[in-house]
Amino acid sequence: MAVRAAVLPAVGAPLEITGIELPDPGPGQVRVRLAAAGVCHSDLSLSNGTMRVPVPAVLGHEGAGTVVAVGEGVGHVSPGDGVVLNWAPSCGGCHACTLGEVWLCANALNGAADVYARTTGGTDLHPGLNVAAFAEETVVSASCVLPLPEGIPLVDAALLGCAVLTGYGAVHHAARVQPGETVAVFGAGGVGLATLQAARIAGASRIIAVDVSPAKEQLARAAGATDYVLASDTTSREIRALTGKQGVDVAVECAGRAVSIRAAWDSTRRGGRTTVVGIGGKDQEVTFNALELFHWGRTLSGCVYGNTDPARDLPVLAGHVRAGRLDLSALVTERITLEGIPAAFDAMLAGKGGRALVVF
Repeated sequence: MAVRAAVLPAVGAPLEITGIELPDPGPGQVRVRLAAAGVCHSDLSLSNGTMRVPVPAVLGHEGAGTVVAVGEGVGHVSPGDGVVLNWAPSCGGCHACTLGEVWLCANALNGAADVYARTTGGTDLHPGLNVAAFAEETVVSASCVLPLPEGIPLVDAALLGCAVLTGYGAVHHAARVQPGETVAVFGAGGVGLATLQAARIAGASRIIAVDVSPAKEQLARAAGATDYVLASDTTSREIRALTGKQGVDVAVECAGRAVSIRAAWDSTRRGGRTTVVGIGGKDQEVTFNALELFHWGRTLSGCVYGNTDPARDLPVLAGHVRAGRLDLSALVTERITLEGIPAAFDAMLAGKGGRALVVF
């Protein structure tokens, strides 16, 4: 039976909403009926070639749904179970995994090269970032599904698979924000809004949101921002003025742009931490001189998937949701159909929105 999906036929080409044929799950595989999928900037980066994956492909890596069928050897989920998709499953055996750094697993994206389905015309399809969530149903490795935590609505749970894990991990694992510290978050998209909520949960005393769009101020303040700064050439000076001329203890950059990475660095106090979450292109070059690296004594670090272990962190996030500390619905700016994904991509290019959610 064919299901509808958003297919990327080639890098830079428009998405095509079409029927695809999924096989029955083989050994170690799970078939999932999607309830919802988030539209992440990483999907846009895949479609335009900033990040490379084999094509044609079905994109979408942030989703949740219900297990339809399981293959031989799958024991941690059963048909009828709600699950959250995990686009970067760790292998457990590579160098990074043996160090406990599962978010850097060398084999996490091996599945993206597989052929997992075909168009109704017989063309082989790859599963984007492993899970191919821009479809009514998908077939994934059992390692790509995590049981839905109790008390979390299935549709809202889609956001846990990337935006929330990334934002929460950036604050709690990468930057390790402590109670009373000051934080600046650059970019108020889906990950940025999740980062703002995570900073509030961490007990940050002042949380400054930075974005190019004045329309995002209300969203940012609802997520936990105490201050809102429009991005400009004077951003770092404005942030220093808000923090006793010192700069923030922690700056988290969620846009992946050279200008905002540099602004985040300049906004961080002497001895502070700057964490880069955003995925930028190879053309986004950031420069520093040797003297400033010595003088400021800041730490600049990258952050992959929030430096999280989804199996460990998903139950923690669920606890915050149930306690009312984490509001998943506040991250969603619009609910769309498969046909609405191209417009959501356009909105991200224009610097608009928080998170569009495809609801099936």
